[in-house]
Amino acid sequence: MKKRNNKYHLELKEVSLKDGSEAGKTLEFEFENHDDLFQIFDVIKYRKVFDNEQTAQEFALGLKLFTEVMLKNKQHPLFEELRPAIMEFMKKLKSQ
Repeated sequence: MKKRNNKYHLELKEVSLKDGSEAGKTLEFEFENHDDLFQIFDVIKYRKVFDNEQTAQEFALGLKLFTEVMLKNKQHPLFEELRPAIMEFMKKLKSQ
């Protein structure tokens, strides 16, 4: 039986570019995650991992997107050396 995941829709819109050229590109996709991302956002905010709430949200979203890809591709050689460090990092984060 396949595990059920939460499904999300992400829309990223380019607002301005540092070189002053015209912005406007967008990226939109749906993805699944085994965790409730909004609960994670709340926990990171509550624990005050970062002083700035936006930084906390960026961190949580980036980390969860990255680690979910890593979980889905456990045997990929790209993650071979990184996997143990990420696992230790997650333990440390969860203990805060």
